[in-house]
Amino acid sequence: MIDKYPYKHRDLNWLSFNERVLQEAEDEKNPLYERLKFLAIFSSNLDEYFRVRVSRLRQIKKIDKKIRKRLALKPNKQVKEILNRVKDQQERFGHIFYRELIPELATNKIYLVSEKKFDFNQSAYATEFFIRKVLPHIEAKTFLPSQEESVFLDNNSLYFVVTFKESKTLGIVNLPTEEIGRFVCFPSENEKVYITFIDDIIKANIGQLFDEEEISDCYEIKLSRDAELYIEDEFEGVLAEKIKKSLDRRKDGQATRLLYDTKMPKAVKKDLRYALGLGKVDMMPGGKYHNFSDFFSFPNPKNNPTLSHPELKTIKHSAFESGKNYFDIIRKEDQMVHFPYMSFDYVQNFINQAASDPYVTQIQISLYRVADESALTTALLNALDNGKKLTVFVEAKARFDEENNLKWGKKFEEKGANVFYSYPKIKVHSKILLVKRKENDKTIKYGYIGTGNFNAKTSKIYCDHGLFTANSRITKDLSQVFKILSGKMIFPKPKQLLISPFNTRSTFENLIEVEIENAKNGKPSGIKAKLNSLEDQKIINKLYDASQSGVQIDLLVRGFSCLVPGLDGISENITITSILDRFLEHGRIYEFKSAEDPILYMGSADWMTRNLDNRIEVLTPILSSKLKNELQTILNIQLNDNVKARYQDAEETNEYMMRNEGEKAIRSQYEIIKYLSEIHAD
Repeated sequence: MIDKYPYKHRDLNWLSFNERVLQEAEDEKNPLYERLKFLAIFSSNLDEYFRVRVSRLRQIKKIDKKIRKRLALKPNKQVKEILNRVKDQQERFGHIFYRELIPELATNKIYLVSEKKFDFNQSAYATEFFIRKVLPHIEAKTFLPSQEESVFLDNNSLYFVVTFKESKTLGIVNLPTEEIGRFVCFPSENEKVYITFIDDIIKANIGQLFDEEEISDCYEIKLSRDAELYIEDEFEGVLAEKIKKSLDRRKDGQATRLLYDTKMPKAVKKDLRYALGLGKVDMMPGGKYHNFSDFFSFPNPKNNPTLSHPELKTIKHSAFESGKNYFDIIRKEDQMVHFPYMSFDYVQNFINQAASDPYVTQIQISLYRVADESALTTALLNALDNGKKLTVFVEAKARFDEENNLKWGKKFEEKGANVFYSYPKIKVHSKILLVKRKENDKTIKYGYIGTGNFNAKTSKIYCDHGLFTANSRITKDLSQVFKILSGKMIFPKPKQLLISPFNTRSTFENLIEVEIENAKNGKPSGIKAKLNSLEDQKIINKLYDASQSGVQIDLLVRGFSCLVPGLDGISENITITSILDRFLEHGRIYEFKSAEDPILYMGSADWMTRNLDNRIEVLTPILSSKLKNELQTILNIQLNDNVKARYQDAEETNEYMMRNEGEKAIRSQYEIIKYLSEIHAD
């Protein structure tokens, strides 16, 4: 075996994932508004990346240089490479928007107009709109850039920096997009549609804000701040309370990127950098407009259906549609649902039935990202009204959802639920539900284990899977998980489930070792896996070992991967593809050939160190031969995608999978729709 294995840097490889998002924005086969949404996704992804990952590299820079050297940490080099790659991607982004999408909008008689191209009527409307709608939310002030840190900018908010002809002061004006939206449609008497940014309406009227100064120009900026919550002394006090108090840190955290208009003069950039207390590395050139994530809500006043994907007609689950009592259906045999191809209502209906069923005594659920006011949360509150014992575990450290999660935790507590929050150093990422029901003087447990959150909204755009089961081998282990979450058990002894951080790593390592031994002994071997990210070096080393032993490994990794595939003598038997399409691939499926009897797991954990060692995760084996075949078929369809799959090679070229002349085109998300429609046909 090789003494030292190669690994890709996760933060650099993540940029390859975001490049795949750009590829979708470039793809002319995608409807126009879908291409705009991919630009919005790219922008949103990049904002979070700078707020979390780049800020982490900046924190590493504060570590003593000798320690960094000993640990082989090179944050300066990595940040420099990140900035170079992002700069190239931003230029590509600008080309897509201005050279491709703006002209295509015009082809559809939709015109995005700037303040310099307002006609007389548009100028009058913009002024009236500014006075009536915008001005009440505007804060305009001046500051002296010679005074260090003389101005404060809110995280990820838009501002104009204003320069004056006769003064060395600078002006700062907020763009109140949260209060009034980002886009404004002008009245039109013909079939043409004219839309402008709120930015341009403010720019056209900015003279009203500084009537004592003559304005020379203004430039849009946006500051991203560190989003991590550095909670010290986690083992003291109540963690949830500490998180509540720490949420405001995001508003004034360390700056990680100032995005500015490339037309901004060098002297103004220097003044601004000094006034904000920034370094050169924090400065990132951009276009005239920022926060393209607002294009998620770009108006379609013509309601042209050809500009977006047609609405997905959800597939009806044959078993759940054939009867009203979910308990009878699940007790008869395990059932599986697949989102977004099926409705999340099946999960919500089950909880609704449990909330009102006279024989149900208890409901236990773990919530990672709580939806704001949903049928699910209403059902849980109803369960309390109906006298059910409700235990809710709320993850207080779910990034960017902490505040909403804590709010719901408080609501459940006030209604009488037993609510538990995060453990120090541990996140609860599992998506599990357990219902206890009295049947013939026995307590029967019904479980649900999913790959996605209990969130109806995200279930419409995330590809996930969920298993309903009354199999006592599974529900007995699931009951142990909730004992851990409620503090009644420290070390579980599961016989079927993989529960991180207890037996998930060791089980995966043993399963890979079995494939290695099978390959060495001439038995059938092979590993197939679909996951979001691949980062854990111990698992990667095992996969490298397996490849060198002749095990064929086919991986489908949506996001970043630290494994380098296709290297002679190291990973020549490992292939990695990535699918990026209409829906976000989010499910985790692991298949081990295990000679002639494949073992299949599904659940919440990726092959990342945090998922294996630092989170409560749950993966379930698929014990039903019918459902095992169903999930294997879905996995194989995705591994054979030759339309939206990109081959992940050592060079990170992101090339689309090639198909031979005459070969059938397989776009996996649509092939899965066909497959599920067939097996759930009436």
